[in-house]
Amino acid sequence: MLKNKTNALLILILATLLFGACKKLLPTDKDAFNADAGFTQTIYQPVLGRTTVMSNNFNSQGSSLPLTFKIVGIRNSDGISAPELLKSFPISVWKKAYDGSEKTLAEIEAKRVVEEHPFFEIRQHSGELIMWSEATSNIVKSFPDSGYVFDVEVSNSGGRKYYNGLKLQPYKERAYEPNNINPLTGTSTGGNIFPTRIDNIVGEASSSFLNFGDVNISFHRKGDGNSLSFKFLDTLSNPIDPAKFKLTNWAKLIHGFNMKMTTTEVTYDVAYPIPCVFIPTPYTTADGRRASVNFLYDRMGFGGVRQVARLGFDFTIFQKGSWDIIIWFKTDNPKFTDD
Repeated sequence: MLKNKTNALLILILATLLFGACKKLLPTDKDAFNADAGFTQTIYQPVLGRTTVMSNNFNSQGSSLPLTFKIVGIRNSDGISAPELLKSFPISVWKKAYDGSEKTLAEIEAKRVVEEHPFFEIRQHSGELIMWSEATSNIVKSFPDSGYVFDVEVSNSGGRKYYNGLKLQPYKERAYEPNNINPLTGTSTGGNIFPTRIDNIVGEASSSFLNFGDVNISFHRKGDGNSLSFKFLDTLSNPIDPAKFKLTNWAKLIHGFNMKMTTTEVTYDVAYPIPCVFIPTPYTTADGRRASVNFLYDRMGFGGVRQVARLGFDFTIFQKGSWDIIIWFKTDNPKFTDD
C-alpha cells in the first residue's frame, strides 16, 4: 500500500514538472509588427509661431496597435545636437474644449494651462508630429537654413524599427493670414491684401461700384496685449467713423468682449490666436479656419432702390498682441449718403 502511494506521488510530481516545461514551450502572445510599416512623409515644413499638427503621416501596414513612437535623436543639418529642440519650454495647451460660446475672455483662458513641452515633439501612439506656437525663429532654425534631421523609434511588443534621417525644415513666422510676407525671408513683399467680399459699395467721387483693387487691408501689431481694433481710412488716410457702417452687427462681429467704439476705431478684447481653434463657430468661415467679419451699411440709390453695401474679410492672426486691422479705401471713398 505504501509503495502504491509513493508511486502515485512520483507520477503526480512528474506530471507537474512536464506541464510546467510544456507551458514554457508554448508561444507567448505578441503584437504583429510589419517591417514594411513606415512614414509616408519624411520632410516636415511647419510655419513657426503657430501650433501645427502634422498627421496622417505613418502607415502601420497592419501592425498591431497601439504603436509607440519616440524621437531618439535630433540634430542640425551638419550633425550637431540641437538642444533648442530637446529641452522643454512653457507651452500653452487646451485642457477643456473651446467651442465659441464662451462669454468672457477669462472663461476662454481658464480652458488653457501652461505645461512643459519641447517645441517639437511626437505623439506617443499616433506618430503625429507637433510644432508648438511658442517656437520662434529667434530660437529655432528656419529657412533658408536647411533645418534639422531627426530619427524616430517605432515599436510594439512584436518588434521595433528605427526610421532615420527625417527632416524638419521650418518656415519663418507669418503672424497673420492672408499676408504679403515672403515665406523664406519672413519680410514683407510689399504686395496688397484685398477684402474677401465687396458688394454694392459706391464710390463718392466716381459714383461707380468699388471693386477689390480699390481697397487695401493691412495688419499692424502695436505691442503686447489681448486686443483687436478695426480702423477705416479714406483716400487721404483720414479716419472714417466706423458708426457709418450702421448695419454691422458689432456685438457679434468677432468672438471678442468689452467692445469700445470711437469715431476712429472699434476695439475688442480677444483671445489669441484668432480663431482660437480651427472649428466652425458663428464667428468663423464654414471650415473654421479663419475669422469672418462683415461691415455693412445701406443707402438709397437712384430710383429709390435701397442698396445694402458690404465689405467682408476673412483672416487669421496667430501672434498674441494688440493688433490693428486697417481698411484703406485707396482710390475712392465709400458713399454713405442717399442719391
